[in-house]
Amino acid sequence: MTFDISPNGNNEIGTSPSETGKASGSQLRSAQTPSFDDVADVRIALPRKSRAESVAVLTQILADTMTLRDLYKKHHWQTSGVTFYQLHQLFDKHYEEQTALIDVIAERIQILGGTAIAMAADVAVMTMITLPPRDREEPPAQLARLLDAHECVLHYVRAAARRVAEIGDDGTNDLLVSDVIRLNEKQAWFVHELLQGDCVSRVP
Repeated sequence: MTFDISPNGNNEIGTSPSETGKASGSQLRSAQTPSFDDVADVRIALPRKSRAESVAVLTQILADTMTLRDLYKKHHWQTSGVTFYQLHQLFDKHYEEQTALIDVIAERIQILGGTAIAMAADVAVMTMITLPPRDREEPPAQLARLLDAHECVLHYVRAAARRVAEIGDDGTNDLLVSDVIRLNEKQAWFVHELLQGDCVSRVP
């Protein structure tokens, strides 16, 4: 199983010096910064090759986690109907939990000598989660979309956790199992129960 940092290979954004006639200060600085497919030298008793593979895995998970977080915020703003308050509160709670998880993942990338992505444009290019329409969706569709997103994350993370264990990255394995998998399983459980209970389609 191969893990790539960007499914589209689109890790470079900006105008080249040849297009502008001269390099700007920001371009000169970026030329000296390691790319997303490289890792800095850090002394944590883990081979560079292993750290680079873990960074690639974590970068994909970071992109998907940021997408899932934003999906919760979109639904938080746009939910409606008789279950508005219940879903409004739940979506915001899950959003906050995913936000905290993002920091943990990004910090692990930095610890391994990588560079964490941060911008929405990068996330949109890299995420494996199907992006929602701009318009409002009805609560059952919101819940179904969230459940699909959680399952997408969990499918990848389970395979990733096994892989990083194989290459000896115990710290990343622990993060994936203890933080990413457990949180997504719990949130998926809540979403699934709401959807299965049909509470969002019944009028009191």
